[in-house]
Amino acid sequence: MGKTKSLVFSVIVLLILLTLSSVLGCAPKVPLKEKVVTFLDLADYTGPIAGLNVPAATAAEDMFKEVNSKGGVGVKINYISVDTRYDIARGVSAYKRYRTEPKLMTVVAISTALSKAITPMTARDKVVQNVTGDGEPQARLGWVFIIGAAYQNAFGASIDFLLEDWKNNGKSGMPIVGYMNWDSAYGRELLRGGQEYAEKLGVKLLPPEFFPTGAPDHTVWLQRLATGNPDYILIAGVDPTPSNVLRDAYKLGLTKKIQFIDTSYWGPTEAVGIKLHPEATEGCWMNSYYLRGDEAWTHPLAAYMVPKYHGKSVEEFRKETAAIYVAGLTRPLTFAKALEIALEKVGYDKLDGEAMKAGMEAITGIDVGDGLTGPIAYSPTSRQSVDQTKFYQVKNGKEVPISGWRKVPDCVSLHDWNE
Repeated sequence: MGKTKSLVFSVIVLLILLTLSSVLGCAPKVPLKEKVVTFLDLADYTGPIAGLNVPAATAAEDMFKEVNSKGGVGVKINYISVDTRYDIARGVSAYKRYRTEPKLMTVVAISTALSKAITPMTARDKVVQNVTGDGEPQARLGWVFIIGAAYQNAFGASIDFLLEDWKNNGKSGMPIVGYMNWDSAYGRELLRGGQEYAEKLGVKLLPPEFFPTGAPDHTVWLQRLATGNPDYILIAGVDPTPSNVLRDAYKLGLTKKIQFIDTSYWGPTEAVGIKLHPEATEGCWMNSYYLRGDEAWTHPLAAYMVPKYHGKSVEEFRKETAAIYVAGLTRPLTFAKALEIALEKVGYDKLDGEAMKAGMEAITGIDVGDGLTGPIAYSPTSRQSVDQTKFYQVKNGKEVPISGWRKVPDCVSLHDWNE
């Protein structure tokens, strides 16, 4: 047989064998396409809120790994985190870059200003958005879901708490209250409803003081507030900012005669500001929608996740990481539960933003973190992840609880959102 005939014969035999193996079910199997959904986190690893956002994003990454390793909800959750440096332009650019990722279900906007910038796009794309505390999504129900209770509602909860303290100390009349925060959309957000609530209760609120986000010293603004003789001063910003404010207040002798209250969840914390300025932060109250201090670090979820994903004991990890890490473990669990509901209803092939939004609205009352926060408050008429906060105080360098969970007032509805 010639070389040409031999080659033809070999090809024919090979085709016959491949046909037979296919018929008999022995053909090599082509892997099925992996089912994936995407969670995009527009984070800040190197900007002004990195001190708390890094542990929060680390917790999200750890928990998504955990969920995926255990089969999750039957699909792989692709967690993408981008360092926006707290810069709006970088955040918008990152969203545009990743908006076409496979089944993008949720995007986190880590600043109020960034959330407002991408909201028209996320609404058009029908992508659920998470934002930290901005109350406008509660006033205008849509695709944006708040992480925590709305900032102005937390502001109102701080007013309620200080009024109770005032009365418990046997004081008559009404206290004078000051407020200072960043000169930003976030800094003013707390007053959009919070100010109306204070006025409704008859509390005298001094003209607010706003300072640049990166201000190295806060003496000027503190001195202006001090001229109004406040009994309480509400502070905010992301640690170390609140702790630096207390540092400067301590130098002026203000912390001895004025009760300072961090009113928007993000400081002071043991691993950041309290460690840096122990004397200045001592005695400060903190309003929080999540467990802090020993309550957070002795939680079973911390005991399980920290050694597994960081190879350290909880106590060792605690010295270098804010308690927001522990609370941050709940965000992926909230997403996973809503995703599970959406998948059960429509299946993977029909999974879209509408189904995910409906899933978020259907997890009302579920405690995904076993007490790390209050029960989930999302619903068709609520965009707050929780509607309860509790208060802590810095005592001997630790975040110590001084109240139980307390329902926040509705301050959002007091603001005219058309102004």
